[in-house]
This record gives sequence, C-alpha cells and structure tokens, in this order.
Amino acid sequence: MTTTDVLPALRATVRGAAHPQAARCSHPDAVLAEREDGTVVRHADTVAKAHAPDTDPAHLALRLAVATAHPDILLAPLRPDPAALHGRLITFWPYGTPVDPEAPEDAPWEDAATLLARLHRRRPHPGLPPMRGPVKAARAVARLTGTAADHPAAPPVLGAWRALPAWARAEVPMSAPTALCHGDLHLGQLVRHPASGGAWRLIDVDDLGVGVPAWDLARPAAWYACGLLPSDVWARFLDAYQRAGGPAVPADADPWPVLDVPARALTVQTAALAIAKATAADRPLDDVEGAVIDACDRMSTVPPELASDFPK
Repeated sequence: MTTTDVLPALRATVRGAAHPQAARCSHPDAVLAEREDGTVVRHADTVAKAHAPDTDPAHLALRLAVATAHPDILLAPLRPDPAALHGRLITFWPYGTPVDPEAPEDAPWEDAATLLARLHRRRPHPGLPPMRGPVKAARAVARLTGTAADHPAAPPVLGAWRALPAWARAEVPMSAPTALCHGDLHLGQLVRHPASGGAWRLIDVDDLGVGVPAWDLARPAAWYACGLLPSDVWARFLDAYQRAGGPAVPADADPWPVLDVPARALTVQTAALAIAKATAADRPLDDVEGAVIDACDRMSTVPPELASDFPK
C-alpha cells in the first residue's frame, strides 16, 4: 500500500487516538512526513506513524520496549505494542516540540551528545536486532544506482562507497564491540515534551539496535569533515559526549581513527540521496550538496588507512 493509500486511514486513526472518549473534533491534523518508509500524522498532542511496509513486527516491538524502558533518553510511545492498519504497522507517540530550523545557533548539540552517551551505556535488550545505520547507507547507494547512475556527480560517490570496508556497506555484520545505538542521529530526531520537564529526548526507533556506537556520531563528524559544521560546534558536541562517558571514542586520544569509516559512510549516504533527489526533482545540486559530493571525491582518492586526512 502506498503512502497515498494509507494517509486517509492514518488521519482517522490518529484522530481516534487523540480523542478516545469524546466526539472527534474538527481541528485540522498535520502531515509531518509522507514517505514510503514512514508516514507520520499529528492531531492535537498525538502522533501516529505508519512504518515502512517491510518492518519486522517483532523487531519493532523490541524497539518500542527499549523506548519505554528508557524515558530519560527516548520519547516513550503512548502504547506498548504496534497496531496494524491496511497492512502497515502503526505506532502512537506524544507530540514533542522539535528543534527550530530557523535558529541554528540554539541547536542542542550538547544535549544530543549527552543523550547518545547515555544510550550507548545502557544494556541492550535481549534479541534486539542490529542497528540499521549501514543498511540505510546501502539503500541510499542502491537508490542512486537505480535512479541516477548516469548523473555526472555519481562516479566519485560510488568510488567512495567502494572504498569502504564491507561492514560499513552492510555486506557483513558489524564487529564487536556492540552497544545500544540510535542508528539515525540528526537534529530532527530530538524533541522537547512536557513529561520530560522540557528536556530533550530522542525520537524515531526504526533504526535502533545493537552496533558500533561511533555510527551515531558519524553524521555530525561527516558535516564537520565536509566543512558544513563549524569546528567549535563539533568540539562542543564531542566534548559533551566524552564528559558524559560515551564509549564510542577515547576520552583522551584522537577520536578520528574510530569515527573515520562511519563518517565516510554517512557522507556517501548523504551525497547519494542528494543526487537521487535532485534528479527526481530535475534540479541542479545546491552548494551544500556539492560540498558533500566534493568530499566523496576527496575520499575516493585517499586510502581509508589515512584516516586523519579526511577532515582536513
């Protein structure tokens, strides 16, 4: 079932969840996301998400259990188990206030880092599946090769992808150590909610699982390496993670040997999606997208063992 097909039913479902014991109100609801891998609708203080059609119900139930067990880190769901709607799994969440994209100077980088450090130090639930970060990167590259392989910017991106080790391309399992990981950390994955006293919480458990914790630091590391995140912001993020006892990087040594491969993979993922989306929209690449692709071009000419060369 397509996102277009599921959307009307999801709207009705979230209205019923928001007003379970009262007549449904006439207030409008808001579509927060409408993609094949997830459609999200808000009504009043309730959010309903239709997960990707290939979502494993047992894995999703475990991920919901993790969010329920760690409300000091993750926004807890309103219901402990997923529901079904037209062949899609549905979860219900309280609405939280997201990061303001118009105020980048107020972005909660230190809060994000501290939450990650806490998450990485918690014991994973038995049976929790692998964190899906590498799988998302592989899917982004597959989308590029399937829809925009002839784009002139594609060769350096694919070259950088081929230079990554097999585990970063999701071809073999991640090696130990494994930790409880978010799997898709970015500022859009943080919200404030009154139940947390206004503190930030992580959202979106679709990619949560066990894996190499450095992956959760990879997106800000990649932005820093590409020149898209100021060095002082990166330093604040990294320092907050280390002060909170995060295990992904050493506390008193160069973190880049640990971060290099995940940061490269996230750079490729970002570039692959940028090219695919630009092609679908029949538009040129913008400056930010160009900077990420330029980084892939540099990466494809630098052996992975020369890790310290990438962020320069």
